Amino acid sequence: MNDVSAKAGSARPFLSDVKTLRAQARKHIEKGPITHSYGGDIKQAIDILQSVLATELVCVLRYTQHSIVATGLSSEGVKAEFAEHAREEQGHAMEVAERINQLGGAPDFNPQTLTSRSAAEYSTSDDLVAMIRENLVAERIAVEHYRELVRYFGDNDPATRVMIEGILSKEEEHASDMLDLLVKHGGLS
Repeated sequence: MNDVSAKAGSARPFLSDVKTLRAQARKHIEKGPITHSYGGDIKQAIDILQSVLATELVCVLRYTQHSIVATGLSSEGVKAEFAEHAREEQGHAMEVAERINQLGGAPDFNPQTLTSRSAAEYSTSDDLVAMIRENLVAERIAVEHYRELVRYFGDNDPATRVMIEGILSKEEEHASDMLDLLVKHGGLS
């Protein structure tokens, strides 16, 4: 046997011998990337990611709508920021949908149930500051939710955790952008 330990004195090896690794890889090949060492609950992971997908899609729709209807003398920069965020949220949605597919699920894009599955709300306004405020609230919801998910996935599903960490980083940036816009446009009370 050719085991290598993660740390000197560790009770559990972190790498199987090659023969065992090869034999395990041949078992249940119909499961694709889900191997015997997957530590999470696949059904629960898919359900959680369906909610993340819905959240991202609702954010795409809200930011897109805001990028089109924002008006006023100082709206052009805000409109551009909203449009950029909509594109980035769309990228997040595609990442999450791909991960759902990798885990053996079918991404749920059903528009009839998006808002009920989303952590964020869809709201519209004709007031620029109100739009910025709602987008900031939605980003804060996403940040808090995704931090919880990073802890939930932990070492049981590191691929999903790393994906969520990347999205979380961008959501924190979005929240910072919205706060800057809120301050710039006098929206903090």
